[in-house]
Amino acid sequence: MAKIIAIANQKGGVGKTTTCVNLVAALHLCGKRVLLCDMDPQGHASIGLGYQKKENVATIYNVLVGECSVSEAIRRTEYGDLLPANTNLAGAEVEMLAMENRHYLLRDVLANIKHLYDFIVVDCPPSLGQLTINALCAADSVIVPIDCGFYALEGLSSLTTTISMLKKELNPELTIEGVLLTMFDSRTNLAIQIAQEIKRFFPRQVFRTVIPRNVRLAEAPSHSKPVLAYDRYSKGCASYMRLAEEVIEKNLPGEAKV
Repeated sequence: MAKIIAIANQKGGVGKTTTCVNLVAALHLCGKRVLLCDMDPQGHASIGLGYQKKENVATIYNVLVGECSVSEAIRRTEYGDLLPANTNLAGAEVEMLAMENRHYLLRDVLANIKHLYDFIVVDCPPSLGQLTINALCAADSVIVPIDCGFYALEGLSSLTTTISMLKKELNPELTIEGVLLTMFDSRTNLAIQIAQEIKRFFPRQVFRTVIPRNVRLAEAPSHSKPVLAYDRYSKGCASYMRLAEEVIEKNLPGEAKV
């Protein structure tokens, strides 16, 4: 039965989608059955797994509004399975407001396919709308990417408040899978200080793996590939492989090695 992990942060530009794409690809390379569910209308995670946006192709939007089954929308890729998204998903936020059980639409969709996967990873938009709420209500846990830049500490308290509220009101099973430090530049004192502060703010919840600033990691999305397919020997690839091993080690002890 799949562990459902949402990748979420209300702050944009923290490496959320990069983490989603590369974690899924790394888990797949480790031999795990994995599905990426794209809940961001920008559809960047879909593109990152090599999906090309086409008209009249079923996406997560069509599934959520009841136009097709989840199995009809799943696409097979070289890097794992994909429930793609496109800009149509933006309209779903409005449509959801009139739906019964609107906070749990994604949970009910994924319940039909959880038995097919080891992990389902959900990419969330950088806002707390119905799409993100659906993702967090469906998830067992959440990975919070935080960039090691000047504004990294802004919104940390609101983020933890949001997760606590959702846990109390909508999804009592939700936990923090881990906090992931991203865009880390070990050459700067600022990055080191911010990393230390984040570890103080989230004791025992920060992943051992740190994602560095890496040119190859930044270039990979423009080629519609995860970094492990774009440059297998880059620091970015190595870091996401280590993250995948951490996630497997935590959830499937003894199965972390490729």
